[in-house]
Amino acid sequence: MTDNATTAADTTKATGAAAAERIRPRDRDTLINGLRAGVVPRIGQQHIQVGRVNELNALLADITRIGDDGSAARFIIGEYGSGKTFFLNLVRSVALQRKLVTVHADLSPDRRLHATGGQARSLYSELMRSMSTRAKPDGGAVGSVVERFVTSALTEGNQNGTAPESIMRARLAQLSELTGGYDFAEVIAKYWQGHDTGNEQLKSDAVRWLRGEFATRTDARAALGVRTIVDDANFYDQLKLLAKFVRLAGFDGLLVCLDEMVNLYKLANSQARKSNYEQILRILNDALQGYAEGIGFIFGGTPDFLTDSRRGLYSYAALQSRLAENTFATAGRVDLSGPVIRLSALTPEDLFILLTKLVHVHAGGDPANYLLPSEALQAFMAHCSNRIGDAYFRTPRNTIRGFLDLLAILEQNPEQQWDQIIDAIPIGEETNPDLEPLPATEGTVSAPPEGGGSVTLTAAPGAGVVGPPSWAVDPADNGSVTVEHKNNGDDSRDDDGDGDYGRGGDDELTSFKL
Repeated sequence: MTDNATTAADTTKATGAAAAERIRPRDRDTLINGLRAGVVPRIGQQHIQVGRVNELNALLADITRIGDDGSAARFIIGEYGSGKTFFLNLVRSVALQRKLVTVHADLSPDRRLHATGGQARSLYSELMRSMSTRAKPDGGAVGSVVERFVTSALTEGNQNGTAPESIMRARLAQLSELTGGYDFAEVIAKYWQGHDTGNEQLKSDAVRWLRGEFATRTDARAALGVRTIVDDANFYDQLKLLAKFVRLAGFDGLLVCLDEMVNLYKLANSQARKSNYEQILRILNDALQGYAEGIGFIFGGTPDFLTDSRRGLYSYAALQSRLAENTFATAGRVDLSGPVIRLSALTPEDLFILLTKLVHVHAGGDPANYLLPSEALQAFMAHCSNRIGDAYFRTPRNTIRGFLDLLAILEQNPEQQWDQIIDAIPIGEETNPDLEPLPATEGTVSAPPEGGGSVTLTAAPGAGVVGPPSWAVDPADNGSVTVEHKNNGDDSRDDDGDGDYGRGGDDELTSFKL
């Protein structure tokens, strides 16, 4: 055993909280590899959870309310790198243990709450792919949920001597009260028909419809005899139907986790932002007024996404009113009963416990394999504090990555001593790339004809097509020109509907240089 491990017991005594159980190699590798890459590991969060007990208890109360046919909507707000995604995953894992069905997805330019180009349907499909239950926590549980519904009807029919189809029809009748419920019920009935006749294709088509994978109504009608599909217009209605259905299947409710909400903040088109914020308002109103049943939403975002009065949720007056925080929650006082929960920063003590748990996880749960004593953890924290100040525990992503890099070096170079290399570990302050100014790109326009006229605007390679080819210039300027514009990820469209690409509104031409 190396000198690094001789005082392993000190680390355990320092916190009194090192887990006693061994950690499976699969869980250990998933945790370490994910954290070193700066992403949240899919499994094993319970091994490294520290702090934020009050916030977690508030969400546990929401889960209980959802299971009691209630509803909830929460906005988890924290700085970039502060642990929002980890917290959402932890809440989701607890919800699975409480017999809820969970779905989760990250918003992106191609996945939004409201759209007309298929982005909302894309978000719905991603949510369905991630559907998880306690028995199937890794996603892909749509078929399992439907199968459970059918199986429970068969069981009840056998016990009561009633035809299973009659039982299912009676249950599915409850869905007809909701928008789109008739076709939803018909799809489930088609699944039962396929189950009863051994038609696997019919069962597969029914699951495809539930996942939002039918692109046209024609295909859906040919396969299942229904006239509607999941599309951008009925995204939220489908989630409410799904919440009702999972309860009919024997689960306690549905929890929807949506992360990276900053992607709505980044939308260049003000009308697109407004439409998405209106969808959020609809969800929030249903939750606060009690119109939704058995469903909860958790949104993860940055402070700018919430409070920016120009582009954030506060730019929409109705949302600002509903999401206003308790004015008395200052000077250390907290109120976690409102829709907004600001994640409290970890303390140095929390981070010390976290580092201890990371040593434990890295050792596979075996104290005999600990690579660092407690004084090494204190020295590492002092090193981080000297480099980036209190950011090392407030936004600890880079701190964790640096610490795991240190453990990797010690594991693969056992002759090295921690005190010889700890000062060489680079620790940088976490920055938010989502909020950096969008880069300008360059392009050229052709020389105009003699006497003036229109010219053709050509974007630089990789910049995308900026717009129609009509840009009037003075006849004297018959050379090439440079165009700089913001590349907002989709410059091929006239986002603000003014018929003008790159000028006015949110198409955001930044300069036109001759």
